[in-house]
Amino acid sequence: MNQDQHRYGFDGRRVFRSLAGRRVLITGHTGFCGGWLALWLHRLGCDVHGLSLPPSTTPSLFEAAHVAEVVKHHLLDIREAGRLRDLVQEISPEIIFHLAAQPLVRLSYREPAETFAVNAVGTANVLDAARQTGCRAVVVVTTDKVYQNREWIWPYREDEPLGGHDPYSASKACAELVAASFRSSYTDGPAIATARGGNIIGGGDWSEDRLIPDFVRAVVSGTSITLRNPAATRPWQHVLALCHGYITLAAALLETPEIAMRSWNFGPDPEDAIPVSRIVQRFEAVWKKIDTTYQKSDLHEAKSLSVDSTLARNVLGWLPAWNLDLSLQATAEWYRDVIDRKQDARMACESQITSYVDAMLRNDESRTVQVLQ
Repeated sequence: MNQDQHRYGFDGRRVFRSLAGRRVLITGHTGFCGGWLALWLHRLGCDVHGLSLPPSTTPSLFEAAHVAEVVKHHLLDIREAGRLRDLVQEISPEIIFHLAAQPLVRLSYREPAETFAVNAVGTANVLDAARQTGCRAVVVVTTDKVYQNREWIWPYREDEPLGGHDPYSASKACAELVAASFRSSYTDGPAIATARGGNIIGGGDWSEDRLIPDFVRAVVSGTSITLRNPAATRPWQHVLALCHGYITLAAALLETPEIAMRSWNFGPDPEDAIPVSRIVQRFEAVWKKIDTTYQKSDLHEAKSLSVDSTLARNVLGWLPAWNLDLSLQATAEWYRDVIDRKQDARMACESQITSYVDAMLRNDESRTVQVLQ
């Protein structure tokens, strides 16, 4: 089957129809991205279940947006293989979105063994549970940092060698290998794909050692933000762009597994891969100006990183609905509305999901016209 036959095939309406009413399980639903994904899937009418450890930050999106009200909430560590298998058997999901992870680079230096246990062995446990319980599709979320980073200027494609200098990156590369092994070893198991996303921004992130949360904490406390690698270039995108990629990939796994069962990059346009210092300047322009200090990093961090998402755009029809400027504006508005104006966090999330979906559907219509011309 020719890939061109599926060009723009998974437009938003087709994706929404494919997932509506499905029973889904999110691992890591108490996290930042997991919370946004849970709210969007609930909006689609899915029967949403979640298993995770408690939120790792205070405050957290999970608590601020009352995510537990739309998810059947289970506390569980994915390293506990037996309990995990029993719970997945009980839930019997059609689709699993595997987001549970140790997601922080600097923490991985402090706790390398735990990072590998969660990200590599935990992924094997999730896939083994899915294999034994009749799940149809699993989206394994990894990262753009799985590549052997050669610090070159052009974006990495899905067939580039895997690597990972720090324990976080290497553990996620291991998760990719685990997923590939299950995909090739168990042909009667679920359709499995991995999603490699770039640096995400968005409202409700209070993670340690992340740029926008550090900025927000500086605003709230009236202190300065400290930049360790101001010249480091990253592919920045809104969390909803990645959620959009995950649900599109899930729909493709259900409908065309022979095409979807592989690794996929979900990154922004090349012009949205910019240095850390410029992100701070642009975020200041849409919210508040703060003082900035600089501190040389004592740990290795990549200077340049971007991914080529041509495959996801051409085959899945995925295209971020917001560029970097709109993503920064939406992120600033979320924190401003929730922190400064005391707006309900769930309302802020739902409003932005509506805005993103509207923009996504307009993009679909525009591209359909272009293809037909």
